[in-house]
Amino acid sequence: MTFITLIALLLGLHVAISDMTARRVSNRALLAVLGMVVFAQLFTNGTTPSIADCLLGGVVGLAVLLPFHLIGWMGAGDVKLFSTIGFLLGAKALLPIWVCASLAAGGHAFLVVAWPLAVRYVPASLHKVNLASQGNGWLQDWQLNLRAARQGRSGIPYAAYLGIAMIGYVLHRGGYV
Repeated sequence: MTFITLIALLLGLHVAISDMTARRVSNRALLAVLGMVVFAQLFTNGTTPSIADCLLGGVVGLAVLLPFHLIGWMGAGDVKLFSTIGFLLGAKALLPIWVCASLAAGGHAFLVVAWPLAVRYVPASLHKVNLASQGNGWLQDWQLNLRAARQGRSGIPYAAYLGIAMIGYVLHRGGYV
């Protein structure tokens, strides 16, 4: 396992957890990753991907998702993360990661839209079980804690799906980026 692979796995895990729970992408984590990649490029010989590919990946990642942020369809954290992924793994990694994350986010969006319609057709006996579990203390506390962590932010956790897709990409490539 290379240093870049380890950074990618840790970043993907961190982003997936923080975006799923709080709908946030840490700027500090992204800056730390950028610093580690620069360090790896400057102080190790034969680092894959090359510095030119890293720079190209960062610029392409920013250019591809920035228009979606400008029209209000995506958060700035998603754009910064995708640019960081490009800088970390190079330009060739962006397309498969983007496709996988977009398919997962599309499935999530479908479920968000379809869920209220599906609930109408649930048998009454299951509604009673659901209502009984809503009064459960630990479940209610968990839901309140999750709402407090999100501070009113809603939406599809696209950065989490980018992080998960990045983990899949790195593992699929056998740890050799």
